[in-house]
Amino acid sequence: MAFPTNQTVSRLGQTNATGDDRSLLLKLYAGEVLTAFEERNIFMPLHRTRTISKGKSAQFPMVGTAQAKYHTPGELIQGDAIKHGERIVTVDSLLISSQFIDSVDELMNHYDVRSIYSKEAGNALSNQMDRNMARIIAKSASITAANVGASGIGVFDDEVFTSNITLGSTAAHATDGSKIAQAIYDALEEFDSKDITGEKVCVLPPAQYYSLFNVSGDVNTLAYMNKDVGGSGSLSSGQVPVIGGVKILMSNHIPQKDMSTTALWNSNADGDSDPTATGRSGSYFGNYSKVRGLIFSKDAAATVKLKDLAVESEYQINRQGSLFVSKYAMGHNILRPACAISLNAV
Repeated sequence: MAFPTNQTVSRLGQTNATGDDRSLLLKLYAGEVLTAFEERNIFMPLHRTRTISKGKSAQFPMVGTAQAKYHTPGELIQGDAIKHGERIVTVDSLLISSQFIDSVDELMNHYDVRSIYSKEAGNALSNQMDRNMARIIAKSASITAANVGASGIGVFDDEVFTSNITLGSTAAHATDGSKIAQAIYDALEEFDSKDITGEKVCVLPPAQYYSLFNVSGDVNTLAYMNKDVGGSGSLSSGQVPVIGGVKILMSNHIPQKDMSTTALWNSNADGDSDPTATGRSGSYFGNYSKVRGLIFSKDAAATVKLKDLAVESEYQINRQGSLFVSKYAMGHNILRPACAISLNAV
């Protein structure tokens, strides 16, 4: 029996039996969806936080110091006055991140996007909170006795103020690990000289954080890593040591640009949320161009939460799709300026 030399084949992958014979075949995906890089959020547990159920703000009382004096025999003892003040933290406008998914698109899509969208929206809100807190702590560090009256946080007579620390004497010293380590010790000395107690933490941008490893220099000079003198940290694991009892953290959210006006904010914010829409116009403005790190305690700043992070979804018949809204309502403000020190470039 003779067989035909050319057999007609029904190609399952062709469109109308012409063209690419794989165009209709299923495109398998890897079982996972690659999303945008997640940013590291660290500031929320590092400051004072209060949750309120009603109202627009919360009061944080300030209490001054008591005085001691010698008693003269026979003299009537009278109580000395201790001064009191307050800091008010006001809630910003509702911050949202929203997405709309068309119902037909979702039916045709072969992987779930709802959980991914929810996660990315939550990350967007979390990143905004971290950036706002970093700015507030940097602003806290910038307040001195001379400018506290113009800062808007209120004047408290018994307040003390700390000075910021400059990283060396040249611009290059801002990425010199030994200069940064010395600046941390200088900041601790400044805190102690002003009787600022409490656990301190230092948050550095990546350039300053990784310069502490000094891999291009002599590792034998890294006293804060030398275990023979009680140092810690590891070059192999990329772990920065505790320096002077201060935990060192890294964040991409340390402000390092001049954002003191609306025009400068719009040109330097890199897509950051418009601060004039917070309901507290200018509350996050500031010139942060010299900031290269922050060292602070929990009392440096405070957050008030009216509505914590939540996600809502609704199918809209008139639009034939689902609207997802992630949101929170919280605000941030300076608490005790003396509890924050900025590590500044020259």
